[in-house]
Amino acid sequence: MEQQPYSLLARYNQWMNEKLYGWCAMIPDDQRRTDVGAYFHSIHGTLNHLLHVDMLWLGRFTGKRLTNAVIGEDIHAHFDALWQSRIELDVELIDWTATLSPDWLAAPLTYVCAVDGRLRTMPAWTLVMQMFNHQVHHRGQLTTLLNQLGFDHGSTDIPAMPEFETCVSAC
Repeated sequence: MEQQPYSLLARYNQWMNEKLYGWCAMIPDDQRRTDVGAYFHSIHGTLNHLLHVDMLWLGRFTGKRLTNAVIGEDIHAHFDALWQSRIELDVELIDWTATLSPDWLAAPLTYVCAVDGRLRTMPAWTLVMQMFNHQVHHRGQLTTLLNQLGFDHGSTDIPAMPEFETCVSAC
């Protein structure tokens, strides 16, 4: 396995997070925090969960503990601080994917699952894919909530990323 797919997923993650946070910034804070029956209750809770889990995974991958929060606990109570941390973490994820090697991706990685407390060992590439898949899962929930509030989020597909805009007619 090479790093290229993971670098693309990290850039996609950043692009989608920029879009999501831009839309969410237009929503009054009390509405972002309203329990709408989502798994993490609210838009704000879901944004916090995404940041939290990305911090957990990147910490596992790099050997640096990035958060002491538990699942479901807010990393940031204030939207602006949450957004700033998201921006910083997305850059860190992009930089980190540039360091991936086939040997590291193929090597076993052992971690303690934050959900059930079980010790698991899997090839690292599987867990990197899990991190990116988790992001897509919860962003799908967020785009549904935003759609219900009347936001037209447009395409969320990788080929719609600005870096592929020249491929519309040239590729």
